[in-house]
Amino acid sequence: MRSDTLGSAEFTIRGKILNAKSRIYLSTLYIGRSEHELIATIRQALANNPNLAVSFLTDALRGTRETPEPSCASLLVPLVAEFGSSRVEVRMYHTPNLTGLRKLFIPRRINEGWGLQHMKLYGFDDEVIISGANMSRDYFTNRQDRYHLISSKRVTDYFASIHKAVSRLSFDIQPETNAEGSYVMNWPNANPAPSPLKDPSGFIASAGTIMNQLIKPSAASQSHAAPTSDTTIYPLAQFTPLLRPDTSTEYPGLTTVLQTLSTGFPGCRWTFTAGYFNIQPALKSLLLASGCERGTVVTASPWANGFYGSKGISSLLPPAYSLLARRFLDSVRRAGREDEIELREWRRGTIGEPDGWTYHAKGLWVTAPGEDHPSITLVGSSNYTKRSYSLDLEMNLLVLTRDSDLQRRLAQEQHWLQEHARTVTIDDFSTPERRVGLHVRIAMWIVSLVGGAL
Repeated sequence: MRSDTLGSAEFTIRGKILNAKSRIYLSTLYIGRSEHELIATIRQALANNPNLAVSFLTDALRGTRETPEPSCASLLVPLVAEFGSSRVEVRMYHTPNLTGLRKLFIPRRINEGWGLQHMKLYGFDDEVIISGANMSRDYFTNRQDRYHLISSKRVTDYFASIHKAVSRLSFDIQPETNAEGSYVMNWPNANPAPSPLKDPSGFIASAGTIMNQLIKPSAASQSHAAPTSDTTIYPLAQFTPLLRPDTSTEYPGLTTVLQTLSTGFPGCRWTFTAGYFNIQPALKSLLLASGCERGTVVTASPWANGFYGSKGISSLLPPAYSLLARRFLDSVRRAGREDEIELREWRRGTIGEPDGWTYHAKGLWVTAPGEDHPSITLVGSSNYTKRSYSLDLEMNLLVLTRDSDLQRRLAQEQHWLQEHARTVTIDDFSTPERRVGLHVRIAMWIVSLVGGAL
């Protein structure tokens, strides 16, 4: 699905909602508090089809951040009041990493730096869209991202099981009777774990047992492909905050791919992208060590960063990511790879101004030696950062294909994602507008010191 045309992703998603016969599940960080048209579409689908059930899974910190003003929670809870809990479920996951005094004193605007439900899985009957995009107006209109539609009951069922398991480890949002849109957050007795706010250790122990059963090799790591298929897909999960020991599959899967690039694919080409560029150090080292003919990193320019122009401490994030991008180029230079590896910044206008866009895409494409189009891609919610591999819940797909049509479409995606990107060098970061002040560096150090991450 190409998402650089106004409304294209929203049009597809709303069409899938209206045509769903039995189930819809939506796992996302949040649904924008002004998404009244999307909610109206879901309401229409529920009214038209008494056999349809809808399950929402969002993050509790992000989904209630604006309370008592309108929020994701207040947007969704009227559906529960109208159609009942048997047909509409609203669950919100709360990290076990933010409790007690830490939760009390860390500002709402930045508390998501201590862990989130970050998966983006949009299931409709026997189809599922895996993405890095949340469901809000900016993603549907002026935020660049990726959406991959998988038409497979087996894959859709598997992601439904992930959605259900995390939902059972989350707060249940119910309407409060005294005012429309008001809500309460309950921890149901039927949940298979204690509340993460009351017993974080007990929550992690119980949650780990549940999630490990779903992602261990016998359940998830076997490929999803027909015996004669030219395409194989591997679901990759990162549930580090819930697993002791960590049996997550995304980080090992990605490192295996990158290690292969340095040993078995000399002369390959790769493109790596993340809107918030703070790549985990070991992954950065593997990219720098790859035996590639050409490597391209694409990230958001400060003017296409979702936090550009924001107020308060979050206004420091665009220059912080700019500093990290410069450090990456320093690493490229030290590795002697300046002729093979480039950094490109994406900018389409300036966010906050007319026709300004933000950049939120993430993923990897690998083109084998001697081939014209990618045969490997990674798509999903991960930003490939320290936070992704220590604090957040992530879900991704690794796709390997020999199908020429799919390879061609992956090449097209790789191309149009870079239509608004330009190569930057160390010299670009020396200009006055790109210099990063000491206050930004100190803020980055403080966040790390108290257990958070960008």
